[in-house]
Amino acid sequence: MRTVGTPVRLMVVAGTRPEAIKLAPVVMAARSRPEQFACQLVATGQHRHMLRQALSVFSLAPDIDLDIMQERQTLAQVACRSIEGLDNVLREHTPDIVFVQGDTLAVAAGAMAAYFHQVPVGHVEAGLRTGNIYDPFPEEMNRRLAGKLCTLHFAPTEQARSNLLAEGTVPDTIYLTGNTATDAVRWAAEHAACADEGDPLCTIDGGPVALPTGLRWIVVTAHRRENIPDRLERICVALRRLCARGDVAVIFAVHPNPAVREIVRPVLGDVDTAVLIEPPDYAQFAHLLAQSAIVITDSGGIQEEAPSLGKPVLVVRETTERPEGVAAGVAKLVGTDTETIVMEATRLLDDESAYASMVHRASPYGDGRCSDRILDATLHHFGLGPRPADIASEG
Repeated sequence: MRTVGTPVRLMVVAGTRPEAIKLAPVVMAARSRPEQFACQLVATGQHRHMLRQALSVFSLAPDIDLDIMQERQTLAQVACRSIEGLDNVLREHTPDIVFVQGDTLAVAAGAMAAYFHQVPVGHVEAGLRTGNIYDPFPEEMNRRLAGKLCTLHFAPTEQARSNLLAEGTVPDTIYLTGNTATDAVRWAAEHAACADEGDPLCTIDGGPVALPTGLRWIVVTAHRRENIPDRLERICVALRRLCARGDVAVIFAVHPNPAVREIVRPVLGDVDTAVLIEPPDYAQFAHLLAQSAIVITDSGGIQEEAPSLGKPVLVVRETTERPEGVAAGVAKLVGTDTETIVMEATRLLDDESAYASMVHRASPYGDGRCSDRILDATLHHFGLGPRPADIASEG
């Protein structure tokens, strides 16, 4: 139980690069308010190198690193090691509240470990749903489990809030905050170094990157577990065919998962205009997004980030928990069929009106002030301030 008159002891748990990116603005905002929050950042170590790389862009580093990562470990092993490590940390540091973000195993493990200690949990990016517990797998069930264990639900959109209400979540525990991805990408856009500055980009084979000039860039990420192997191979074949046009280059930030690289390298490794790079730091990636013509991804976060930079997104998945982008016309769910991907990308590349229809629209995901709303909601929960206005009702 927190002591009256002292800052709220906030423990922020992250396991992967996307979590680090979306939680970094929250941590920075909390640390800018030391009279209200004492913020501790805990990394599970699930994706240790990528998480630290992402945090370093924001000049952050974990206060505690559980370092659970082992090569080719199972989902059950990741979950068990995360819960055990967080159990020890919670026992030692006794936070007032724990924040988790999104839909990874760190989210489910963090919420469960905090529940065991009867510590309230705030879920950043709460309420996203596809309706299929196996797509995306295991993310859909991770966020549903977190939704049942969390005390505060920071919903990024009205649709997310509606999903939570449909599941019986107490209305007063839901705060409509927007998505902290907009905070992060706007910060990165202001602070980003160009891709040829700072730490150099490198290929997945370890060599320096020569980014193509005079061509339109298609920036790609694809690594979802449910897309491996067959769907990812179809995506790569589509990218190879797009490269054959001669007027575009594919810049593919390839996830370090060996199962991903075993598929991507054989299909695209010998294509001159397909540049296979190690995942860059977030500022560099924001720069690549800003320079792109089209973004093709199966990532959730990039569906939010690219529209904030005015870039059309083709989502190579069968479902999406972010239908707001599709409804707003800034993203299109195209599935993983090779012909469909090629057709939809070609339409954007060749039809100016089709392209303009996806880029001249407002992002539905936030206004860059989401982290402060989340912190204000937390103070409200502890009786330390008024309930913040919903993002949709602010002027």
